Amino acid sequence: MITVNEAREIIQSKLVQFGTESIDTKQALGRILQQDIKTDRPLPPYHRVTMDGIAIRFDSYQSGKTQFKIEGVAAAGSAQHTLVDDNNCLEVMTGAVLPKNTDTVIRYEDVEIKDQLAVLHDITITNQQNVHFQGSDRSEGQTVVKSGTIMSPIEIGIAASTGHSTLLVSQHPKVAIISTGDELVNIEDSPEPYQIRRSNVHMIQTALADLLISATRYHLHDNYDEVVSSLKDLVQTYDVLILSGGVSKGKFDFLPKALDELGVSKLFHKIKQRPGKPFWFGELDGQCTVFALPGNPVSSFMCTVNYILPWFSASLKRQASQDTYAVLSADIQFKPDLTYYPIVKVMSNEKGSLLAEPINNNGSGDFASLADGNAFLELPRGKTRYTAGNAFRCLFYRKIYNS
Repeated sequence: MITVNEAREIIQSKLVQFGTESIDTKQALGRILQQDIKTDRPLPPYHRVTMDGIAIRFDSYQSGKTQFKIEGVAAAGSAQHTLVDDNNCLEVMTGAVLPKNTDTVIRYEDVEIKDQLAVLHDITITNQQNVHFQGSDRSEGQTVVKSGTIMSPIEIGIAASTGHSTLLVSQHPKVAIISTGDELVNIEDSPEPYQIRRSNVHMIQTALADLLISATRYHLHDNYDEVVSSLKDLVQTYDVLILSGGVSKGKFDFLPKALDELGVSKLFHKIKQRPGKPFWFGELDGQCTVFALPGNPVSSFMCTVNYILPWFSASLKRQASQDTYAVLSADIQFKPDLTYYPIVKVMSNEKGSLLAEPINNNGSGDFASLADGNAFLELPRGKTRYTAGNAFRCLFYRKIYNS
């Protein structure tokens, strides 16, 4: 049995490059960028007017002039105008190119216009006010969005504004999620008293959807020959297999033996953690990566959040994010010498701190308790008491909602 850190190191040492593909920028929401987005010209590309009003030469105002004859109007989208007489002005609209021979914009609210004459109110004008100068945001050829970024509406807008009609993004792997066990039935079925509906595969599938990874679901019955036959096809068809159940010590836990028979190399089996101790990880000649999770739903889901999602993120070359820590709000006692992952509800307080409130649950089979929390807290092994006021690493499985 290995430690949590050893398991992480082994899993992260087996990243897979799934390749890249070029897609339409408008379809890139949620995809992981695999190129730098650079400006094709300065931002803004010209001296940009930021207020509707008049454009003047500041020297004229500074010399005491407060009335300016209007020479014309510069609209957004029109070519640059030129102020002919330094003592005059041009009306300008937001987004227009600042006219030549001007350097300062005065809002309409601060002037009175009558008979083509703009008269300033009793206000103070500063040089170059209300002008967004060329290149003041970014210079030409400067990186605006780095490779590895998950594309949000912001990045898509930036890509569009810099002329990127297509983008290079990480290609998604072919993934199969496989439940095991004769006790499991479909969602729409009415279970017998000795059966339960499948839930793990649906939790895992939707967790992967956060990375826009789609997966195909399968189910294997507790029959060794069927397990071997099905897995033989699946490891040849898919890049990644995620199995749920069948990896512990029960008489029908066939997966470790079946995977070994198929030549899938075991990289580890069992981690010093609770929940999720029986977790199995291996690969087939670098062509298929196999995660075999415990069948208990809390165990299965915690291992997905703690190990599988970070592996996918790193394999898809997503920029690494910093760990988040929360302060434990109540003492927790846990005697086994294992890394412990209790379910917690993380909330922010008025001081801006994150507080982790432990959620009572009845073990790794109590998946309903997941609905009461939003994260697992990582409590390192070697202690029996974890006291309130100390901060520990959080593994969020959904956003923080204070309620």
